[in-house]
Amino acid sequence: MTTARWLAEYAWLPEHAEPTPDVLIEVEDGRIAALTPLAETGGPAAGVEVLGDATRVPGLTVPGLANAHSHAFHRALRGRTHGGRGDFWTWRDQMYAVADRLDPDTYLALARAVYAEMALAGITCVGEFHYLHHRPDGGAYDDPNAMGDALVEAAAHAGIRLTVLDACYLTSGVDGRPLAGPQRRFGDGDAGRWAERAAAFQPSDPHARVGAAVHSVRAVPADQLRTVADWARERQAPLHVHLSEQPAENDECRAVHGRTPTALLAEHGVLGPHTTAVHATHPTSADLSLLADSRTGVCLCPTTERDLADGIGPARRMADAGIRLSLGSDSHAVIDLFEEARAVELDERLRTRRRGHFAPLDLLNAAGVAGHAALGWADAGRIAVGARADLVTVRLDSARTAGVPPVGAFFAASAADVEQVVVDGRVVVAEGRHLTVDVPAELSSAIEAVTPV
Repeated sequence: MTTARWLAEYAWLPEHAEPTPDVLIEVEDGRIAALTPLAETGGPAAGVEVLGDATRVPGLTVPGLANAHSHAFHRALRGRTHGGRGDFWTWRDQMYAVADRLDPDTYLALARAVYAEMALAGITCVGEFHYLHHRPDGGAYDDPNAMGDALVEAAAHAGIRLTVLDACYLTSGVDGRPLAGPQRRFGDGDAGRWAERAAAFQPSDPHARVGAAVHSVRAVPADQLRTVADWARERQAPLHVHLSEQPAENDECRAVHGRTPTALLAEHGVLGPHTTAVHATHPTSADLSLLADSRTGVCLCPTTERDLADGIGPARRMADAGIRLSLGSDSHAVIDLFEEARAVELDERLRTRRRGHFAPLDLLNAAGVAGHAALGWADAGRIAVGARADLVTVRLDSARTAGVPPVGAFFAASAADVEQVVVDGRVVVAEGRHLTVDVPAELSSAIEAVTPV
């Protein structure tokens, strides 16, 4: 049995509106075995390691953060798509150029560096929305899941947990246009063949799980949606779907099917408590009712939604309807769940010109427990006895956080303030540095290898 004892200067415990000072956290075999707020017992105990650096720098410990929506290879586009006017569709052409250059080796190198960057940001689990399945010409690799295997290995090297959301991607439009160009490597032909390949993808690594994804109503014909949904339901696996990210998607779906994408998904059994809709930026009131009534979650990706000029999703209306909200960094314009979390509140302020839509605890839960649940790791995301020992310590004495009360961390801190990260009881980041990956160097070399000249 492996054990550890840490003293968090402040720890954010479940359902507490504010962090608790001086909490002794005892860990056995990767899980939290005991929690003791020492202020209630007379003071700190001797021989206890302080969670943070050895000089007892003030720090706030929060549960490990979950990045519920990632496209790892999009990280190669950061800072390269801002040279002129455009929208999601012009950005997509640049993304396809990168996708066309990836193979299992370059995908492993890039994903390893990206997942290690996530670890530096306090992310202990990621959901990879994975549709880059085959060779550039659409033919299968000798191992049809070689690209998925690369992701599993990359997460192991980075020291974080992974849910591979294996995406069904069959057409290039709601009207059934065939895949062309770089899109050909996304497709399996039909949902039945997708299901056969996905069923054969069974990582034995304890840090990795496999879920399913409907890429979007643009990419999976209506008569094949239920095949994907049934596959996930039979396995009690997470099911994710891009939903109403742009108005054009809604317009095209209405033109072909006479209903919104949300209504189409509901008709074909895609919505439900194991399903997470990603973005949901442009839903109707009826769409929100369908999501809420089916207990479908929504993953917001504010930094990508603003980077791509997609719009602002109705987060407060969703929360008021009982829809659980999680967070993702999607295209990795930024990898910083503190920024994603506060953007949920700040974007609502822009829309309504009023403040005070989400309490700090709401933002913590979206970044923590809700994200883990959306990825199939319901035993993570809380600092609680029995939960996975995922512990992220944030400095409270940086230029950004100095003078900020611990409860204000989600409105002040950034990924750069993460001091230490523990995943399943194992230290992955210490003193702000990844213990096994030279993140800047590996990002530079991996991106150079796949960036078009």
